[in-house]
Amino acid sequence: MTNPLDLPFDTDEMLAGLRPWIETESPTFDAAAVNRMMDLVQHELAALGAITERIPGRMGLGDSVRATMPHPRAGERGILLLGHFDTVHPMGTLAKLPFRREGDLCYGPGIMDMKGGNYVYLDALRKMLAAGIETPLPVTVLFTPDEEIGTPSTRELIETEARRHDYALVPEPARPDGGAVIGRYAIARFNLQTRGKPSHAGWQLAEGRSAIAKMARAVDQIEGMTTDDCTFSLGVFHAGQWVNCVSSVCDAEVLTMAKTQELLDEGVEKMLSLNDDAAEVVMEVRRGVTRPVWEPDQPGTMAMLSLAQEISGELGFEISGASAGGGSDGNFTGALGIPTLDSIGVRGRDLHTLNEHIFVDSLVERARLAAGLFCRLGA
Repeated sequence: MTNPLDLPFDTDEMLAGLRPWIETESPTFDAAAVNRMMDLVQHELAALGAITERIPGRMGLGDSVRATMPHPRAGERGILLLGHFDTVHPMGTLAKLPFRREGDLCYGPGIMDMKGGNYVYLDALRKMLAAGIETPLPVTVLFTPDEEIGTPSTRELIETEARRHDYALVPEPARPDGGAVIGRYAIARFNLQTRGKPSHAGWQLAEGRSAIAKMARAVDQIEGMTTDDCTFSLGVFHAGQWVNCVSSVCDAEVLTMAKTQELLDEGVEKMLSLNDDAAEVVMEVRRGVTRPVWEPDQPGTMAMLSLAQEISGELGFEISGASAGGGSDGNFTGALGIPTLDSIGVRGRDLHTLNEHIFVDSLVERARLAAGLFCRLGA
């Protein structure tokens, strides 16, 4: 039998296959755009002989794609490959960040987070099927549309699917040192609104009560609560329509990340304590979606890391494992106690920016790692 670590992965071929994925822009809030990306990947999965299912989106968000890969025991407990296809980049980003290769780097919106990793793991399955390699366990693929906003519409779908499997692989981008993630911090999101009193800013300025001013003062207060173990960041701020009108409404969003559930609970309490309906300008704080703590060092996950380290050693590189911030859908599978290996996708830098890129040599490197994991998990 062909050694899965020796499968004929080709960098140029992989870049050619990845390009249409990157050029199919798929920002979370554009459901039609996300669905065009899902069309593309569903076609590729069907072409591999997978039984595919389109799961309609909800909450105004895109669809999900679930695929059962060919296997004598297809549909039984096995390996869940879990990824998302939504990106933070709005439509039109390609004009500023076109897909392009420059030496050892390749650029494009979402190429690092996480279309590159999804492509690599799917290409590993493609090459294994072509070589007639049968994995010890059946593989199910689940691609979702809303990870970048905290997975509000598909968390239940992910958790239900994960419970049907023994292992979860999440090809989010690798940590800066190339390592995997074996635990993640808890995350909570909050929606804030201040409501004041409008007035003409030139004629009756003193009559107004500015919602913007109230929210602006809150920014320092909120971000000032940050510690090494629990952080607060106000990342969205919307208010005002006319400069000659004192603003009556201001909306904002805050992200809180904590290393433990206890610290997150304390952070949530601090945020909710900002509610104030007695002042001239009201402050309303509502809790949004939450990602649970995925505690590190779970035995099943550590065994997966050990296997990944064994495979990477045979391939000539090293993989470390650590708990990390920056939530992913691995929070859900890991918190359920399902052995999960996260951030095993491509290496790169500057995700979520107009300089997002991957290291080209990580495509083949991670594809070989993927093949090894598919073929040795459950063996």
